[in-house]
Amino acid sequence: MQRRASSEFAVQCDDLSVARGGTRVVEGVTLRLAAGRALAIMGPTGAGKSSLAALLAGADEPGLAVVGGSAAVEGIPVRARGRKQRVRTYLTGYLSQGAGGELPARLTVGEVIGEPVTSRDRRVNERALALRVAGLLDELQLPLGAAAKYPYELSSGMRQRVALARALVLNPRLFVGDDPYANLDLEVRKAARDSLLRRRDEDGMAIFVVTNDAETVRDLDADVLVLRAGRPVGFGHGTADVLWTPDEGARIAS
Repeated sequence: MQRRASSEFAVQCDDLSVARGGTRVVEGVTLRLAAGRALAIMGPTGAGKSSLAALLAGADEPGLAVVGGSAAVEGIPVRARGRKQRVRTYLTGYLSQGAGGELPARLTVGEVIGEPVTSRDRRVNERALALRVAGLLDELQLPLGAAAKYPYELSSGMRQRVALARALVLNPRLFVGDDPYANLDLEVRKAARDSLLRRRDEDGMAIFVVTNDAETVRDLDADVLVLRAGRPVGFGHGTADVLWTPDEGARIAS
């Protein structure tokens, strides 16, 4: 992984507004996420959290678009297309909401995890890729034999970890996770958390998560941005330090 200048931001949004299917779902968001830091987006259902995450991750979702302000990931504007757009997606590992249940059924687990690599370079060293996949399986407490299985042969928690492994296989500079610990029991949740923290601490990977779980925020030592009806209504470091806009109510429980 290339080192970054300390002044660079993994994510930078200025008065960002986002629409989905022509309807504004995020309005007036300004934020900065530096390398090696974590940011949690919190708020009620329908607040626009998942739409913001999908946009920043470069998800190919019809009707999702910037309609005001600006945003950049690793210095690349999210409006950019062509080569710049491809580079941005390579630099971002995305774990969408329900990703474990949406793995391609016709690919083996090993192929699913390795797909971000093979789609980028068809001449990839298959042995090196197999070793990388095996390392991720072991790191996330999945049996090595799972590489030859198909997603439907695994439990929901195992599929979630496969999706996480796929998001991390390119050693991204930015990890975007929408409810990243869904369907994980406490033991494997710790393994998933440790995978994220190690990359943050050793490689400077920035972490952007959608969650309403205060424990996740504490685990990641994250800043918090609270959205309501698409608008930012609170910000702080951790759930106990959220400052609210004057017209909003009580704090998130920590």
